[in-house]
Amino acid sequence: MSVSLINGSFIVAGLLFILALAGLSKHETSKRGNILGALGMALALVFTVLGVVFGTASGAFPVAPAAPPWAIGAILVAVAVGGVIGVMRALRVEMTGMPELIALFHSFVGLAAVLVGWTTYAAAFAKGHFDPLHSGELFIGVFIGAVTFTGSIIAYLKLSAKMRSAPLMLPAHNLLNLGALVAFVVLTVLFVLYPAGTGGLVLLSVMTLLALLLGLHLVASIGGGDMPVVVSMLNSYSGWAAAAAGFTLDNDLLIITGALVGSSGAYLSYIMCKAMNRSFISVIAGGFGSDGAVVGEQKDYGEHREISAADAADLLKGASSVIIAPGYGMAVAQAQGTVADLTSRLQAQGVNVRFGIHPVAGRLPGHMNVLLAEAKVPYDIVLEMDEINEDFAETDVVLVIGANDTVNPAASEDPASPIAGMPVLEVWKAAQVIVFKRSMATGYAGVQNPLFFKENTTMLFGDAKERVADIVSAL
Repeated sequence: MSVSLINGSFIVAGLLFILALAGLSKHETSKRGNILGALGMALALVFTVLGVVFGTASGAFPVAPAAPPWAIGAILVAVAVGGVIGVMRALRVEMTGMPELIALFHSFVGLAAVLVGWTTYAAAFAKGHFDPLHSGELFIGVFIGAVTFTGSIIAYLKLSAKMRSAPLMLPAHNLLNLGALVAFVVLTVLFVLYPAGTGGLVLLSVMTLLALLLGLHLVASIGGGDMPVVVSMLNSYSGWAAAAAGFTLDNDLLIITGALVGSSGAYLSYIMCKAMNRSFISVIAGGFGSDGAVVGEQKDYGEHREISAADAADLLKGASSVIIAPGYGMAVAQAQGTVADLTSRLQAQGVNVRFGIHPVAGRLPGHMNVLLAEAKVPYDIVLEMDEINEDFAETDVVLVIGANDTVNPAASEDPASPIAGMPVLEVWKAAQVIVFKRSMATGYAGVQNPLFFKENTTMLFGDAKERVADIVSAL
């Protein structure tokens, strides 16, 4: 098969990936963006396999021979098995399980980069030929891939509640991370200078083990409060791992795709950090969050007040404007469909209903937006924090459904709070606030929320889906 044809297909696939990112930036075009991305990946996969099956040639000169029949069979089986697993997981996964699924997918990318680096090294080792530039690319690619692999596994375990979300704080844990990075730089220089023989094999082995341990420790040291940043951070890591594998394999499409994923993930991490008033370094080094225990000073804010679903319905009947602030609790209760029903019912009664979305609501960037889109909530009433924060003071009723840290007034009212300075939804400025929660426990940041004790706030305890359904019935 012509090299020009394959490279041309890769260019088209790269353009489709860019259009996919552009489409995913807006609610209205997100579905189209997803389809374009899938088409780009299908095109890249098909032509990559065809190039392996039939070989590649530039004009009349062969570049790479066709793969032997057993290799072709193995590739087709791998594509079929991977495709079936992917479809099955996509059909079965609930939105509450999407963050950990994405983390698990990132681990596959990291593992692939490690395997590509090691197999490439094995081929060069057998031939006894090493190029310094490619040796450096290989070494860096294996390092990024190994960190991504184990880090993503830990993120999956934390997000799926199979592991404590509280940070692992070993003595001098920041020095351990810094020491691992310094050791990696030293090992890289040595490997570029001496890649051949037993010495090169030992260097690559030591670095791989070091990177695997660094990935474990890096994410284990990050608390549940920072997990949205971790997901986007690992997304960026997986992109750079793919780009490094592209350099190793001399595959332009992997380089383009990896660079797109890596840079977009890095920018998303920056947006998440800004939304939490934290630097990227503080996320890595801070160990922010808990498993429900209070972080910092415990304060007595007084007694909270409870409300029934029937009384909440009465408040809503008399309201002209309502804002709903969802959080991870809505995802856990799978209440988005019932919330959409409530929205439709209120709109039918002439109530102006809108949604206020915090950038880090949920455990995944855009988590709440996807949930509401799945429930067919109109895009034009789903607003970002900066678009709606000024409107809370003129709102009759705010429904806080499963949110905690993202509506905590301590961020702006208590300079000593661990979340001081974090931009939040200023729901407490509304006339009435109804908070849907299972209990009075803290959120993932482990910070007490004085909102629950304010005079204009009432608590509606229980499963969010059931309580919202009760309100719909009362309406």
